[in-house]
Amino acid sequence: MHIVIMGCGRVGSALAQTLEQQGHTVAVIDQDPTAFRRLGSGFGGRRVTGVGFDQDTLREAGIEEAGAFAAVSSGDNSNIIAARVAREMFGVENVAARIYDPRRAEVYQRLGIPTVATVRWTADQMLRRLLPSGAEPLWRDPSGGVQLAEIPASDAWVGHKISKLQEETGVRVAFLTRLGEAMLPASSTVLQEGDLVHVMMRTDEVEKVEAAFAHGPEEAHA
Repeated sequence: MHIVIMGCGRVGSALAQTLEQQGHTVAVIDQDPTAFRRLGSGFGGRRVTGVGFDQDTLREAGIEEAGAFAAVSSGDNSNIIAARVAREMFGVENVAARIYDPRRAEVYQRLGIPTVATVRWTADQMLRRLLPSGAEPLWRDPSGGVQLAEIPASDAWVGHKISKLQEETGVRVAFLTRLGEAMLPASSTVLQEGDLVHVMMRTDEVEKVEAAFAHGPEEAHA
């Protein structure tokens, strides 16, 4: 796949090098020609000096044959404009924009523009390390409405199927960690002692889900 990246800062250069190592062709756009030094002498992709949302600059970078576009410059507005141009003017299917302002990220995500909210992601990662386990989600979508979290399950759930756990708690089990290894369970998978359960759930239902996991199946309290 040919991939165009706007922004040759630390993120853009690392992304470009990684993608090239994986066998993709890459073009990097930056207004500052000295920024391309971050790519190193071994980088074989295109280096295009210019504004990342300028159509002629994008064409020079090969946007017309690109399968993906990443806007990772230091400006939120520039990233969003470039992402929209890539998608709406050139029909690039896979587009993502880095956004520092989490409020903007939520708005653009709702408008259908995939964003990576840098500040929100960093804050979540720090909180996970500062607060007790389970206090913060492993991942949260930019709108904050859905999250992935590890929820402690009481021993009362041991021996019951994943399908029952999902039905009674309203979550979707994303994966289990069993004996230190991650696994993708089927609906018929039976919970074992020591399993760590990672679930997708609505953020406004966290307390309800935690209570259901702690109490065990309904039949146990009938």
